[in-house]
Amino acid sequence: MRVLIYWFRNDLRLVDNPAISRACLDADFILPVYLHEPDGELNAYGFERVGPHRKLFLKESLADLRTQLRALDSDLFEFHGHATAVFPQLMKAIGASAIYCEQIETPEEMMQVSELLGMGVELKQFWQSSMLDLKDLPFDPQTMPNVFTQFRQKIEGAGVRFTGPIAAPKYLPPPPDGVDVPPMGEMEIQHSQSPYLGGSSRAQSHLQQYLERRLPDTYKETRNHLTGQDYSSKFSFWLSLGCISARDIAAQINQYEERHGANDGTYWLWFELLWRDYFRFIHFKFGRQLYRARGLSNLPTPSLDVGQFEGWKSGSTGNAFVDAGMHELQSTGYLSNRMRQIVASYWIYDMQGDWRIGAAWFENQLADFDIYSNQGNWLYIAGRGTDPRGGRQFNVAKQAQDHDPQGEYRRLWNKPN
Repeated sequence: MRVLIYWFRNDLRLVDNPAISRACLDADFILPVYLHEPDGELNAYGFERVGPHRKLFLKESLADLRTQLRALDSDLFEFHGHATAVFPQLMKAIGASAIYCEQIETPEEMMQVSELLGMGVELKQFWQSSMLDLKDLPFDPQTMPNVFTQFRQKIEGAGVRFTGPIAAPKYLPPPPDGVDVPPMGEMEIQHSQSPYLGGSSRAQSHLQQYLERRLPDTYKETRNHLTGQDYSSKFSFWLSLGCISARDIAAQINQYEERHGANDGTYWLWFELLWRDYFRFIHFKFGRQLYRARGLSNLPTPSLDVGQFEGWKSGSTGNAFVDAGMHELQSTGYLSNRMRQIVASYWIYDMQGDWRIGAAWFENQLADFDIYSNQGNWLYIAGRGTDPRGGRQFNVAKQAQDHDPQGEYRRLWNKPN
């Protein structure tokens, strides 16, 4: 009788989850586990990696996953602590022979796996967070084009659109008996203004209403707007924790095109998912180099002025447009892609700040934080990534005039308390 642990990471779903589908074939008993970071741990800059908005969205997503698991006579078992402290003891207690999990190709997450393997733990990883599977790429990721445009052209030239998703397992082997789960305690979370709730079922509902209302048709025209719920897809919320897969979204957009016809909006949704893939696959080529102070460049290490950073993160820079963006981020855990670029540019170029603490602050604040895209976009703005044109400095005054000509966004988020 084979007992496995399934370690949910950023794949909080059953639909199109090849790793858990494989575990179902290989095991007689499966213990589904989610591992929370130890309480109170701070990053190198003195604040938590996961802030209140992400915690809330994660809590909602885990609750939804637990409901789905219980419908299959299973459950979700949550633990706090480091992987090396939790898993070996847990495996011994239940007689588990291996851990199955999603593969995450970023330094800290890879270190977790490396340490477990170094302790003799049998662990099988499955790459499943991209729209295109590794085997469907027309090149080896380690020799892929550095520049996104060339990457996209090779993908399109090969006629590759997306890898087809798989159905959720209809049966899940039961958990083994005798699992001693420590109490989680109540999570205190500040009120969020975000209308988006975590969970796979909510991801599917959101996607369905988005398609039914024909919103893909206008996506390209509205995607740089700053306010409202429909100007962009908001898929990033659920993609961030894997509540829905990029393959599932791409497949449903493809079905939409078959019903209603392809247009600039549907192409642009695919285009954005391809950008997301690019930021993932480039990790196979450059790995830890993407996390150095200089990134892939020869630029000097940026300086950090703590006082300047406090002003930027709190929205008290004196620039009303930037401050509005930082207020929205703090209040909702979300910013439009355009505003993310603008406030990042202002921090790096106007305030001469260290891009790394800006990236770390987004990690703390964003409910839809994705480590690959966050790192890739900050490197892009800072001129330390793969773009041969160097950094991307925004003219903030021009951006305000182009995207907030009547000042509505600034008035909305710069209201006095």
